[in-house]
Amino acid sequence: MGSGYQVTEFAHKFIEEQVKHGDICIDATAGNGNDTEFLCRLVGTTGRVYAFDIQKEALEHTASRLRENGLEERATLLLCGHEYLKETIEKERKKQEKQGGKEEISCVVFNFGYLPGGDHTLGTKAKTSVCAIEQGLKLLKKGGMMSLCIYSGGDTGFEERDTILEYVRTLDSRKYLVICSSWYNRENHPPIPVQIYKL
Repeated sequence: MGSGYQVTEFAHKFIEEQVKHGDICIDATAGNGNDTEFLCRLVGTTGRVYAFDIQKEALEHTASRLRENGLEERATLLLCGHEYLKETIEKERKKQEKQGGKEEISCVVFNFGYLPGGDHTLGTKAKTSVCAIEQGLKLLKKGGMMSLCIYSGGDTGFEERDTILEYVRTLDSRKYLVICSSWYNRENHPPIPVQIYKL
C-alpha cells in the first residue's frame, strides 16, 4: 500500500465484498466513470448499474470508458440529479418488472465534491446530497450497503461534509450500521470514507 493510497481504493475493498454477479447497483455520482466501471465489472453480465450525474460531460466520459472496456450493456446512464434518485429508480423498476425482472438494490455509491478536471462550481451540495442518501437508503435491500466518499476543503468548503456526517450519525442503530473512517495522519482535510449497512 503506497503513500498515494486513495479513498476510492479503500471504498472499493468494501464494495467488492458486497456486490455479486447479478446484483443491481447505483452510482449516484458518476463523475468520470471510475465507480461505474468498477460496479459494472462486479455485477457481471446479468446485473445492472444505474449511474447518475447532472453533467452531460461526466456521463459522456463514463459512456466512453464503458465502451472501451466492453461494459456499456451493463449500465443505464441517467442525466439527472441524485436528489431524484428514488423516483427515477422506481420508474426503471417498473420497466424491469414488466420484463419479469426485480430491482433490488445491493449497493449505492457516492463520491461527494466536484467532477475531477471539471467546473468546481458544480459540486454536490449539502441539502441535495442528504436527500439523495436518504432516498438511497430506502431503496437498499436488507443486507445492502452504501459507500460515501466525502471530500471537503478547498472550493467545496465544509458545509456538505458536516451536514452529511451529522445526518448519518442520527440513523437508527437498529436499522443501520454506520462506519466512518479517517486518514488520521494526513493534513489538508483528507476525504472521509463512510460505509452504511442496512440491517
